Amino acid sequence: MITYKSTNRFLVLVSVAILAGCGTLARDHAVPPQLHGQEHIGNMPGVRYQALSKAGIEKILSDIKETTDATKGSSKSDVANYLSISGGGDNGAFGAGLLTGWTANGDRPTFDLVTGVSTGALIAPFAYLGSDYDPVLKAVYTETQPSDIYLERGLIGALFGEAMGDTTPLYRLITKYIDADLLKKIGDEYTRTNRWLLVATTNLDTGTPVIWNMGKLAQIGTPDALTLFRKILLASAAIPGVFPPVMIDVVADDKNYQEMHVDGGATMSVFLYPAALGAAAREQKVVSSAKNRKAYIIRNSRIDADWREIDRDTLSIMGRAVSQLIQSQGYGDLYRIYQTTQRDHVEFNLAYIGADFNFHHEREFDRPYMNALFQYGYQLGKAGYPWAHTPPGYNAPIDEETRRQSKRNREALQGLSSSMFTPIQKQIEQH
Repeated sequence: MITYKSTNRFLVLVSVAILAGCGTLARDHAVPPQLHGQEHIGNMPGVRYQALSKAGIEKILSDIKETTDATKGSSKSDVANYLSISGGGDNGAFGAGLLTGWTANGDRPTFDLVTGVSTGALIAPFAYLGSDYDPVLKAVYTETQPSDIYLERGLIGALFGEAMGDTTPLYRLITKYIDADLLKKIGDEYTRTNRWLLVATTNLDTGTPVIWNMGKLAQIGTPDALTLFRKILLASAAIPGVFPPVMIDVVADDKNYQEMHVDGGATMSVFLYPAALGAAAREQKVVSSAKNRKAYIIRNSRIDADWREIDRDTLSIMGRAVSQLIQSQGYGDLYRIYQTTQRDHVEFNLAYIGADFNFHHEREFDRPYMNALFQYGYQLGKAGYPWAHTPPGYNAPIDEETRRQSKRNREALQGLSSSMFTPIQKQIEQH
């Protein structure tokens, strides 16, 4: 999910937009409108879906049929578990901590489907591969600092470039953990057990979401596939204006073009699967053999808006309005997922940062903040997270739901020894 925790950063972005005529970087031509839908990755066709198109839905269904037929001999449980991880910048420390604590609790399932957006996309491959990669999640979300994510370009860089930050450090971090061995493991899981890993980016040229089948991409196993895998994760986390977009080469009508991809949160902060897919699957009788299907959605942010006295000037007002727009989009995404799961008879489970977590946030990717949030998520996961079964505001007003969730969190933690939770609680209280 796109997050602008600093109003000043947004103000600079507004200034950049006003002065956009100062200069632009060269790029190859985008795919023309008449060829939209025909574009594909040159030597890796079929690794992505246009999420909002009929052709995209039909392609997903076709791949589901193909992988289901290919894995008929593998043992399948009567329970299918789906995991969706939202965006949220450094708030991804919550999801990373929750998953790691869930492992410690002892009942974390193997997920048949894992989806991720933005910071959720960075978590998703490791959540997909299971608890063996919990140390990676902990390292990424407790040991990194801003310089491990981006380099400041400043206003001049933004005016004459494409973003305020340079994400070369983030790409190095992705490269460190996403290697050929990990790619092979993901590809093997996809082909042997029909488990899916999906990541969303936003194609800025078309203004539409793109869902990437990372398992299908991984099973190709070539150096080009590994490079594209890494670029997709970088693109999904590329907050427009703050981080540079990722340019992806495609082919359409035997001609080369280039797409501009940014944060998947520009079009959806979290997703499970396209709503139209469930309807089409029923129509074509493509139904899961699992009798009990459960969806777990981790929202890496709060649901209650933070209070702030807004200065009476245009840019402050605009910055706050955009922040609230992003917050509201997140609510809408949760409602969309909820309605889809209810229609398709999938159990809905939601986790989010509670109002009981209050820790001073000095700056984005602030290590003390991320450590505290990781430990908060970890302890809740270890205690047995009290999942909400409806979206915020569905059965009760949001302020009442926030109060209830905080109460459920406290009750869940009562089962842990005080020595385990006291250090993080003290940190929170001190800040």
